[in-house]
Amino acid sequence: MANQVKSDKDYSQYFQPPSLTDAKKRGKEEIAVHYDFTIPEEMQGFGKDKYYLIRTYGCQMNEHDTEVMRGLLEQMGYQSTEDKYLADVILLNTCAIRENAEDKVFGELGHLKALKAQKPGLVLGVCGCMSQEEAVVNRIMQKHAFVDLIFGTHNIHRLPALLKDAFYNKEMVVEVWSKEGDIVENLPKKREGIRAWVNIMFGCDKFCTYCIVPYTRGKERSRRPQDVLAEVRDLARQGFQEITLLGQNVNAYGKDFEDITYSFANLMDDIRKIDVPRVRFTTSHPRDFDDDLIEVLGKGGNLVEHIHLPVQSGNTEVLKRMSRKYSRDHYLQLVRKIKATMPDVVLTTDIIVGFPGETDEQFEETMSLFEEVGFDFAFTFIYSPREGTPAAAMEDNVPMEVKKQRLYRLNELVNAHSKASNDKLFGQTVEVLVEGESKNNADVLAGRTRTNKLIHFTGPKELIGQMVDVQVTHAQTWILKGEIVSKPMQMSI
Repeated sequence: MANQVKSDKDYSQYFQPPSLTDAKKRGKEEIAVHYDFTIPEEMQGFGKDKYYLIRTYGCQMNEHDTEVMRGLLEQMGYQSTEDKYLADVILLNTCAIRENAEDKVFGELGHLKALKAQKPGLVLGVCGCMSQEEAVVNRIMQKHAFVDLIFGTHNIHRLPALLKDAFYNKEMVVEVWSKEGDIVENLPKKREGIRAWVNIMFGCDKFCTYCIVPYTRGKERSRRPQDVLAEVRDLARQGFQEITLLGQNVNAYGKDFEDITYSFANLMDDIRKIDVPRVRFTTSHPRDFDDDLIEVLGKGGNLVEHIHLPVQSGNTEVLKRMSRKYSRDHYLQLVRKIKATMPDVVLTTDIIVGFPGETDEQFEETMSLFEEVGFDFAFTFIYSPREGTPAAAMEDNVPMEVKKQRLYRLNELVNAHSKASNDKLFGQTVEVLVEGESKNNADVLAGRTRTNKLIHFTGPKELIGQMVDVQVTHAQTWILKGEIVSKPMQMSI
């Protein structure tokens, strides 16, 4: 659906917001793949001598969407800036996973209102996952009428045309599609650094009861294998040292193909043969993590020994209410299989505490599962209801004080495991990809191990972008410190 909305009108007659009801009813209608994308001729120099600023909230998928928008804007002639007073276009690429993410965006809109009044020619846009929520869109239209542009996650490729409409029509332009968009290949991307994200699929079909993503990102649509492999090969030729494959549920890759049988395991096995030093992926759903994938990951090479495997809860009944589609025992069995094939694997996870109906005993099962698995790290959250999801209609009967106490105890456990895991690396020599200077000290370099652990060490700036061997000399809870060691000479046989 595409609508333009005049800011001084009754919005309801111009715009029908994205429908969560329609999202729940969606079928498997065919998704077309387009290879003929170009910037419209009249927009190719539109941004000459103009500047853009994109503020990104949320996950790696949003970060990658920002790379696409940066690519589009720079092909239109815009230049990047971090100075909001210099910017001619400001886009807020939003996240809808948790309420505090939305609060940050509305807070930022409040700050930008004065800037918009001072600079009427500024094009201010809100895009990303929040834009797919009907309540959010209505709130922006009714209470933040100074916003010029609202668009969603399915039509990023339309940014040039939408900017043109917003600039010339001087009206609020709203284009939010409830139906998932087709897959558009060959979109320009502005990447920086030595690591690259590659979308392998879009959307999610799991419909966990607490999660808004299936509604904001749509149903699962996999990119064709040849397109993913071609992009990875091109990134390898450009010299990128690490590639992360992205999807809301990468393990479901290929399940929507009707003409070929090609799974995520097949894709990983093919990417394993491409000359790029490191390959990661996120995020995995335990329900779809199969034996074929474990076998491929066990081959090692450029496939790193780190798997992020969200569990969310350690109690089967809570997992059922979450509609996670696996049990505690299934998850533990999967972990045993992974460790049997990959003895050096580092597992990390996501955990929600205080889900509706969670008892003290059920929370204790989450604690015991964490201990049994031996996670190195976890992203932990207090349950936050999202409007339109089934869990939002459940009785939220866990007092906030109890939720906070549970989160505190869980975080204490996470910290202890993280420190113990890092302690085991003391004295060892690890392969490190040097990413840049430390955020807090320009004289110190920062990099990551194959298992995604952050390490600081001193060395020349020329090492940035390279692999070096570093001996761990100090282990803290969240960070390692070390010293560069000479690489051993390769002996010819």
